[in-house]
Amino acid sequence: MKKEYFIGVDVGGTKVAAGLVNATGEIFHAARVPMDASNAASGLASVTSAIDAVRAAADSHDVISSIGICAPGPLDPQTGIVVNPPNLPGWRNFPLADLVCKAYQLPVSVDNDGNAAALAESLWGAGRGYRNVFCATIGTGIGTGIVFDGRIYHGRTGAAAEGGHMTIDYRGPRCACGKLGCIEALASGPAIARRASERIAAGRPSTILQQAGGHLDRITSEMVGRAYAEGDLLAKEILQETGMFLTVWLGNIVDLLEPDVMVIGGGVAAMLQPFFGEIRDHLSIWCVNSHCQEIPLVTAHYGAEAGIAGGAALCLESSSSLQDEKRK
Repeated sequence: MKKEYFIGVDVGGTKVAAGLVNATGEIFHAARVPMDASNAASGLASVTSAIDAVRAAADSHDVISSIGICAPGPLDPQTGIVVNPPNLPGWRNFPLADLVCKAYQLPVSVDNDGNAAALAESLWGAGRGYRNVFCATIGTGIGTGIVFDGRIYHGRTGAAAEGGHMTIDYRGPRCACGKLGCIEALASGPAIARRASERIAAGRPSTILQQAGGHLDRITSEMVGRAYAEGDLLAKEILQETGMFLTVWLGNIVDLLEPDVMVIGGGVAAMLQPFFGEIRDHLSIWCVNSHCQEIPLVTAHYGAEAGIAGGAALCLESSSSLQDEKRK
């Protein structure tokens, strides 16, 4: 009996992950290869190596219908061109979709990881059953995606939904994007580590420094999380503060979008789960919408494989869009 799969591909600055994904979002035969970002051709070879690995794992009678790729932005999801990714200097105006399509003679969709993760959660994960989904992945950065009625909201040029770069404090720290006080500069993993390091340097006692071997520059957000689990007061203070930053931000998101559900994922989100209740309780303080606390705040279904699932979800959306066009 033939089985149909999509290939979902997650391209990062140091690795490419791929997997076979069925129409219900189950991932099979995942593979991971190093990303060689030294030049455009090497980067493409890393992508095709990951795709080849999962194709080889499929049964000969299985059908692979299309390929979806989560790629670093900025990019154009309509053309599949990767414009200027900071972590992949070899890719400048790189026609990723066209080149992968030519290599495998299959339809190829390309989008950024925030959009793709939101779509996967909407189709198969924690946002399933809701019409309008806001999704945030909080880790090294903060990526976001918006899904309205089963479709990614791209905006006029494809650059919409950069929610991680919404400023909530114009006097705050400078973000990597160049703006001041972005939520990413305040609540991402590196931001948490930075605040811990600054306060320890100012004389605050904490077991975090012991974990870092006495080196302030080696402190990570994971160390803050472990210290909190062990009862460290500074770690608790920093994570509570991070939760408040997120509350202010999510209040703005609700006032702007009023989604049916807010899905939060990523490594930092997992660490902040104990504070989700506080975020819900305080949301009404930072939101004019009187129904804000009726909106579920839930943990993402997909973890480290969100990019693979997201890539596959792009295939399903593309197929659905094609069917809609045929009906017109």
